[in-house]
Amino acid sequence: MAGGGTVLSDDSTLSRVDRQFYRIERVLALVSGLAVFAMMLLAVGSVSGRNFFDQPLPGYVDWIEQAMPLIAFMGISYVQRDGGHIRMDLVVGNLKGRVLWLVEMITTLVVLGLMVLLVWGTWAHFQRSFDFGAPLWSRDSSMDIALPLWPAKLLAPVAFGVLCLRLVLQVIGYGRAFLENAEKPVAVPLVVDAATQAAEEARHVSDGNG
Repeated sequence: MAGGGTVLSDDSTLSRVDRQFYRIERVLALVSGLAVFAMMLLAVGSVSGRNFFDQPLPGYVDWIEQAMPLIAFMGISYVQRDGGHIRMDLVVGNLKGRVLWLVEMITTLVVLGLMVLLVWGTWAHFQRSFDFGAPLWSRDSSMDIALPLWPAKLLAPVAFGVLCLRLVLQVIGYGRAFLENAEKPVAVPLVVDAATQAAEEARHVSDGNG
C-alpha cells in the first residue's frame, strides 16, 4: 500500500488468529534477513579470498542461487500483513465504508487466485527436481559444486502458500468489515496518509531516544 498501513486488533477469533499467524510470518521474515546477512558474509569471504589468497570461495554463485528464494519470497507474507507492498491508491484511497471494503475484498481475492496458481506451478517445478531415488534426492544440481536444487525450489511454494493463508485471513477481514460496515476493522491493513505515518515514525524515534 502506498504509504504503508496499520493493523488493528481486538479479542475476536479473527484477530487472535491474525496475531498468531503474524508470529510465523515474522520468523520467516527474520530468516530472509539472516539470508541477506549470510550473503554479505559470503561476498566478503569470496572477495577476501580472491584478493589475499588468489582463491575465491568455491561455489559462491551456487550458494547465492540457493539463497535467492529465501531473500525474495520468505518475507512477502509479513509485508502483506502490514500493508507494505507497493500499489496504486489513486482510486481506492478515495473510497469509504462498504464500497472500500468491497473493493479491497475483490482485489485481495484476485491476488489470492493468482497466488494459488503460483503455488500450483512452483510445486510442480519442485516435483520435477525432487526424486527419492536420486543422489541427494535431486534430479538436478548447481553448475559449480553440484548443490541439489530442490531445497531452493521448495521454498517458493512454501512462501506462496503462507501468503495464500494470509490473503484468506484478509478476505475474511474485509468481508466482515463489509457486512458490519466497520469503520476500523481488525486483521487488515488500514491505509494511513503520509502525514500520519511521518508523525508515527517521529513518535517511535522520540520514544526510543527517551
